[in-house]
Amino acid sequence: MKMTAQVHWAVNFFTVNHSLQLESSPEGTWNRMALVTTAEVCDANPQLIVSGELRALQPVFQIYGRRPVFSGPIVTLKVFEDNVLIREFLEEKGNGRVLVVDGGGSMRCAILGGNPVVQAQNNGWAGIVVNGCIRDVDEINGCDIGVRALNSHPMKANKKGIGEKHVPIAIAGTRISDGEWLYADTDGILISRTELSV
Repeated sequence: MKMTAQVHWAVNFFTVNHSLQLESSPEGTWNRMALVTTAEVCDANPQLIVSGELRALQPVFQIYGRRPVFSGPIVTLKVFEDNVLIREFLEEKGNGRVLVVDGGGSMRCAILGGNPVVQAQNNGWAGIVVNGCIRDVDEINGCDIGVRALNSHPMKANKKGIGEKHVPIAIAGTRISDGEWLYADTDGILISRTELSV
């Protein structure tokens, strides 16, 4: 069941500098997104906020990558100072999904670097949100994908392959489940239980 909102969000569509743009999807078809911001979605849907169906993450994330605006169905992952499972996910076809990683908020190493982000871009992921650190910032900022992280760190992560896939996670004051929807822009990040549509 789809929720009612004032506008329709769609995977792999984005708006830059508040002007309507056309963007090619990874499959090569052209799509259009209605002009909308996360702030407008919140203003238009107070009942969804009160019910908890629409939540905003606390403003703790830095913006990286060339897509400041992105959205898609969520895939969750829980790891700690280990990036093996992140790499495995991003090697798969993204199909416009958003990988949301609970890295335990660690500021001791980076769990995401430039190579996996390039792979994610090429595999059609809409975005990556990391409750932890990234590195290779210049390379990531050159990628046509949305990335959010707490900060950058030059040290690399462990490679033990320890973590949990498709589990509920809690980051930035919000519980997030696999299959929910994420909407990000320069104002912040929203989580919705279902896809928002007209």
